[in-house]
Amino acid sequence: MAQPQQRPAQGVVRFYNFLVQGNSFLDDALKGMAQAQKSLPSKYLYDRRGCALFEKVCELPDYYLDRSELAILREHAGAMAKFLGADCQLIEFGAGLCRRTQILIEQLQPPLYVLIDIDGEAMQATADGLAQQFPWLNTIGVRADDARALKLPEFVGIPIRKKAAYFPGAKLGHFSPDEAIALLKCARRMVGTGGALLATVDLKKDTALLEAACNDAAGVIAAFNLNLLARINRELGADFQLRRFGYKGLYDAHKGRTQMQIESLAAQLVHVDGARFRFGQGETIHTEISCKYSVEEFQALAHRAGFAPDQIWTDAEGLFSMHGMIAI
Repeated sequence: MAQPQQRPAQGVVRFYNFLVQGNSFLDDALKGMAQAQKSLPSKYLYDRRGCALFEKVCELPDYYLDRSELAILREHAGAMAKFLGADCQLIEFGAGLCRRTQILIEQLQPPLYVLIDIDGEAMQATADGLAQQFPWLNTIGVRADDARALKLPEFVGIPIRKKAAYFPGAKLGHFSPDEAIALLKCARRMVGTGGALLATVDLKKDTALLEAACNDAAGVIAAFNLNLLARINRELGADFQLRRFGYKGLYDAHKGRTQMQIESLAAQLVHVDGARFRFGQGETIHTEISCKYSVEEFQALAHRAGFAPDQIWTDAEGLFSMHGMIAI
């Protein structure tokens, strides 16, 4: 384990809000529900309740993603820190399970850690938790939609040799390939030429394994999805009757992705902020995708965004991967 470098007794913790004015949640919900194939952006799944449910999802026997990623980090975090280098500003996209980031920060010991997330509560909880564990860490929480163009403020007085964009979990997989390229281009602008990318990617594998990972008999994944409807009821004044909706997950081999869906169990009407939406029995709302890639497919995708492959780490079973890349 790397020995702690000399750091100030107490790091600085700051928070910024870069969200545009207005209720983007309402706008996105109304727009998504009005489509022929109803959909809701996956970023809204992860409120505080959603994050708590997702932690339970990660403990499910068939949900290999979190365990595989943790295994890679525990074995290779030192090599990742060496790849990123000393005095590296770490920019994490998405507030998730902070135990993954803890492993990397312990090895890397970055002079500045920046966390970007659309949900202010989840972002602040993660940032505060890491700041408490690493009192020397300068921590910046940025509430923003990372799917849109974003320019981070400059932070003076902190020695930075390199910037690195970090996409843990299945973050990039939640975007279509074209959307992922756009997000990676945003990250490329943030880190600049010579900067780094550390991205986790779920690898293609047997359909049975993939579908088992997005369905569970205990109903935890269903509760995670239906919590989104409860959030819309609570925050947007909707009248979803949760007992009249179910959940199903499936794998689309042609598109190379799993798809989570909320399914209407009966013909019904739902109101959201005065707008009326009709559901037929069996009609679905798409909530989240998880794209799967081969190593070569992801390297080609990232190259289109301005990154060249340098390092790759996988778990022992070859289920999951972490990619170290350089901005070119």
